[in-house]
Order: sequence, then C-alpha cells, then structure tokens
Amino acid sequence: GFFKITKEFLRCKGSPLNPERVDTSNLDNVKVYLDCVGPAKHSLPLMNEKEGVYPVLLDILNYIQRKTKKRVVITCGHRCPKHNSYADTSNIAKTSKHMIGAEVDFYVQGLENAPLKVMDLIFDFYKEDSRYRGIEEYERFIQYQKDTDVSTPPWHNKEIFVKLNQYNEGRDFNNRHPYPYICIQVLYDRSTKLKVNYTWEKAHRGYLQH
Repeated sequence: GFFKITKEFLRCKGSPLNPERVDTSNLDNVKVYLDCVGPAKHSLPLMNEKEGVYPVLLDILNYIQRKTKKRVVITCGHRCPKHNSYADTSNIAKTSKHMIGAEVDFYVQGLENAPLKVMDLIFDFYKEDSRYRGIEEYERFIQYQKDTDVSTPPWHNKEIFVKLNQYNEGRDFNNRHPYPYICIQVLYDRSTKLKVNYTWEKAHRGYLQH
C-alpha cells in the first residue's frame, strides 16, 4: 500500500547522526562537511508565510501513485543549505532548487528499472489534468538540447523540467540507492505567473529555524 503524498514527505533528510564527509577533490583545499541537525529543527521553505513545497510536485507524485498503484519513494525533497552542501558537494548543487522546495528526486517501488514508463506518466498528467488539458505550453514537452550531466536528454514544458538519472548518474548522498531516479524541477509558478528561480535569499532565509 501507499499513503497520499503531502509536504511532510518532502522534509529535509539531514541528520546529526550522519558522519562527517571529507571532500579531497582539491588537496590544496580539503573541505569537511557536517550534516544539518535535521527537520525537527527547521521548517520547509515558507510560501505565503506557510511552510510547504510547490504543489505541482505533490500533484504529479500522487498521480503516479494512483496510476501505478505503487509507492513513490522520495529520495530527496527539500534540502536546507547545510544538508545541501553535505549531500552534494558539486558546484551545480550550490544553486539547487531543492533548497527552495521546487525540486524532488524519486523512483517508483516495483518500477525501479522502468523509469521511462514513469516519465510517460508525467507527460500523461498534463494531458489528463483539467487545469492543463488542451493548453499546448503545458501538454507539449520539449527535449532539452544543451549539454547536461546525464546521458538521457531531459524534457521540459512551461512548468517543469524532468531529468532521468541512470544507474551511474546523479549519485549524491540522498541517492545512494542502485536505481535510476527521476528529478523534477519547477520552472514556473502558475499561481504567481512568475518563473521559479533559485536565489540565495530564498534558500538561506526562506525557512524557519527552531
């Protein structure tokens, strides 16, 4: 069985019990990272003064569960800045939308080795949901043509960017499992009609610390 996915499923997975991580990629500047104190000590990002994540992420994940009757395993939702640095020391992660509640990594239990089927369901969501049906800029997904860090070209519509990480791709601390996984980033906020961009301010000051 599975539960309806709520914002609670996307809380930061940091823990003070995680061991320190040492980055020796530059021996002239060895860095030691400690994880955050965990989600009991900080909130999700604040949106309209309430903590949460971008709702379309929850809508898509719940749609996938309903269609497959299988559990979506969220490997990474919100990352506070400290957990973000701990989980992924790459330069690209420094502006990760995980920090602003606009990104989720996941796979589907029972479909671990069939990620393309899950990708198709994401496309179907936009064809079936009445808020999007018949609107080309949402229904139509375009393959991203620029270079990325994955072998499968990502897809995007107006609202989301969808990236498939194969078995040997995107292996950060949150994704130590052996399966391919899908990452969804929010590009556009339908409620405000604004693009969703990472900013230092939103990432570092856009949540509460208890």
